[in-house]
Parts: sequence; structure tokens; C-alpha cells
Amino acid sequence: MPDTHHPSLTDLTRAFARIGCLSFGGPAGQIALMQRELVDERGWIEQGAFLRALNLCHLLPGPEAQQLATWIGWRLHGVRGGLVAGLLFVVPGAIVMLALSLLYVAAAGLGWFAALFLGIKAAVLAIVAQALVRVAKRALGTQFKIALAVVAGLALTVLQAPFPLVILLAGLIGAAASKWQPQWFGPHHVPSADPLESPRRLGLATAMTIALWLVIWALPLGLVYYTLGPDHVLWQIGMFFSRLAVVTFGGAYAVLAYMAQSVVGGFGWLTPGEMADGLGLAETTPGPLIMVTQFVGFIAAWRDPAPFTPLVAGMVGAGLTTWVTFAPCFLWIFACAPWMARLERSEQLQGALAAITAAVVGVIANLALWFALHVMFRDVGASRLPVWASLDWRAAAIAAGAAVLLFRLKRSVLEVLALSAIAALGLSAL
Repeated sequence: MPDTHHPSLTDLTRAFARIGCLSFGGPAGQIALMQRELVDERGWIEQGAFLRALNLCHLLPGPEAQQLATWIGWRLHGVRGGLVAGLLFVVPGAIVMLALSLLYVAAAGLGWFAALFLGIKAAVLAIVAQALVRVAKRALGTQFKIALAVVAGLALTVLQAPFPLVILLAGLIGAAASKWQPQWFGPHHVPSADPLESPRRLGLATAMTIALWLVIWALPLGLVYYTLGPDHVLWQIGMFFSRLAVVTFGGAYAVLAYMAQSVVGGFGWLTPGEMADGLGLAETTPGPLIMVTQFVGFIAAWRDPAPFTPLVAGMVGAGLTTWVTFAPCFLWIFACAPWMARLERSEQLQGALAAITAAVVGVIANLALWFALHVMFRDVGASRLPVWASLDWRAAAIAAGAAVLLFRLKRSVLEVLALSAIAALGLSAL
């Protein structure tokens, strides 16, 4: 029988310490873990409230699983509970990612290490393909949504349209269509019948919450600006990932292509192969997949460390990136959770979300194409077409094997990554 008593803050802390260390498998696995631990086994959250909160988290930018954890903590123990749950969902993965980043720069250039990451990068191709299939099954229930996904994919791949613009236009189209052609979205979500609080009282509390968290969000950025100036790489890191935190709709995979192209082609902080390595590392750690941003911040600051040593700069870059990536998640939840009932009853907001989710399928397809080109081919031309003679048959073979393990044999992500790494070591030895 579920343990339905109201948990103490200590009980909540223990539960989320466990969840934070076991939250592998991406958002689907993380949400399923919280469902089992907190709804089914402990009974701390009622099923309907859990699903309504998940709907809210899908409306917000940022990692939905981490925001759901924050909401659960907020629901049970207010702001203190939200901070405990949200931080414990992130901190274990952040510690592991920092350790892996240090190992990565220490072992760079070693033959066995390069072979190991060839296997991890090839496995990531299959993992992204699996994410594409899963999101498409959930998001593309009508011809209108399929069309949005195709147009978004073509806009990014062929026209090289900016990711934020694609997401913005999809949201505007969805909001308009929900008013004039609601049947294009299929069956509607039925909102809860919970009574609505006074908007005046909610508005005042929300304004105070937003002001406080904007200050918290900006504090380290202000410190960097006034001590190092706007030309320093740490300022560029902080500003870029702050902007990214505002447009991360549809999960980490949706924004990864935009991030990868910006940090590789725009800033030049990483090579395409290193970006794929970072995603592979993020897949092996607990917590949100968007933790890959910490790896990017670490490498960018490591390579341009003045006036610090590379180690200190890398750790500061990792910490700053993690701060500006996840501080907004607390802002969104603490500001929006009290408005949940009203948000659910906005048909235009629901339509905008459905359209954005459909467009995300095209975004993830663009990400899969970008990674495939840069992992399986050593040379990619300026026209974004591969040089076929540069095909790495080892990467192609391992990616195909990883796809079989994921799609046919239903193996876990960690198993696939481990087996792919072993296969790469064996092939490289040959």
C-alpha cells in the first residue's frame, strides 16, 4: 500500500537524493521514476495532480523532468521543498559530469580514449533516432502537426533558419489555429475543475517571485561582467546559456542542434566531434540531458583560461553554465505553479504548446542529421553535404549495431553506450 502521509522535509530530501542518483534514461525514464517512487509507492502526490503538473512543465522552457521534481517539492513543502527537490535532481549529475569533463581533458589525445569516444558518439546517433521516434509518436497525431514538423525540419536544414525563430513561429501558428481550426489538434486536454485563486493576489506574489529569481539568476553574470568585462569568454558563456534557457522548449534534444551549431560554428568553442562526445557523456550521467551544457562551458573556459589556470577556468565555466541553465527552472516553477489551473484553461496556450511540440520533431530530425554527418564522415563540405570517401565505416557499423540494440532488443541506454564503446575499442585494435 502507498505511504500516503504527508512527508517531512527530511523524508523528501532522502527520496530526492535517491531519485537524483538513479535518474538515468532521459526525461521519459526520469518521469517514470518519480511516478513510481512518489505517486505509486509513497502516495505523496495524487495521480491527477501529477499529470496536471507535467502538462504545466511541458508549457515551460527547460528540462521538464527537473521542473516536475521542483514542482513536487514545492507542492509538499513550499519553496524550501522545491529547492531541495530541484537541486537534488541536478547536483548528482553535475558532479559526475564535472568529473567526466576533467577526465576528458586529461586523456585527450590518447589513442584508446579517441576509440572509446568513437563508440559513444556512434551510439548517440541511435539514441537521438530513438528520441525522434518517441517524440513523433507522442506529438504527431494529426496531419496539421505532421506538416508543422516537416516545415520546421526543412526550415532548419535547408534554409538554416534560426532555432528561436522556428519555435516562435510554431507557437504563433498553433495559438491562431487553436482559435480558428481547433480540430487540427485532435482530442483536447480536459483541464481540472479546481477553483481559481484571485488573480490580483496571485499577480502580486508572482511579481515578487520573478524579481527575486531574476536577481539570483543575474548575480554571477554581474560578477563576471564587473571583474572580467564583456569580452571575456566567461561572460560570453553566461550570456549564451542564459539565452538558451529561455528557448529550451520541447526538451534537450530540441535545442541541442541550435546549441551545437552555435558553439561549434559560431563561437568555435568545440569541434563537432567534441560536441558529440559531450552529448555521449551527458547520456551516461543521472539527471537532465541538458547537463551537456556544463561540458560545453567547461571546455570553452578551459581553452581560454586567462587570468586563471585552465583547471580553475574550466570549473568556473562549468559552474556558471550550470547556474544560468537551471536557475531559470526554479523561476518558472515558483512563478507559474500557482497559476496552473488558469494556464490549463487557455486554449490558445495549449494550441501553441501542441504546435511547438510538433515542430520539435523536425528540430530533432535536424539534430540527428547534424550528428550523423559529423560522426560518420571525417569531412563535411561547406554545403553541409558529406565527402563520401571520408565515411568512417567503424562509426557506421557501431551506429547500426546500437540501433538494433535499442529498437529491436530494447536494451537500456547505458548498456548500449557501454557495448558501443567496447566495440569501438575492438575495431580500432584491428
